Amino acid sequence: MSLNKVILIGNVGKDPVIRYFDSGSGVANFTVATSDRGYTLANGTEIPERTEWHNIVANRDRVQFVEKYIKKGSLVYIEGKIRTRNYDDQSGTKRYVTEIYADRIEFYTADRREVTENVNAPVAAANAPAPSYQAAAAEPPAMPDSADDLPF
Repeated sequence: MSLNKVILIGNVGKDPVIRYFDSGSGVANFTVATSDRGYTLANGTEIPERTEWHNIVANRDRVQFVEKYIKKGSLVYIEGKIRTRNYDDQSGTKRYVTEIYADRIEFYTADRREVTENVNAPVAAANAPAPSYQAAAAEPPAMPDSADDLPF
């Protein structure tokens, strides 16, 4: 058994390029950027933000959707399959291209700040300081006066 599935949520980098063929079918190509936020380690080392660019290929009925709704800056959700192809460029050098063949594309209309707040809400709660034992406990139980009262 095998599985080839990619899920991306990111921003479209440039307006899609749409091509239609004589048969009436078409293909849409565009890029999507996904970013990991930068952070600082406990020892002070700063890890910069990292952005990955993904080449998206949409065909069949998804072409009309992309043509009508997707544009540079759109926030999109994409499910698809990863495929790698190769070709020889003009100088004869073999080139490899990795693409995401989209099975599902959803256009996000939500405000980016709202999406960011929703995504980060659990993280903010997880990073909140845990209450200390003294703050959580009302009063420790009293110790028995003699060792004879112990149950063992």
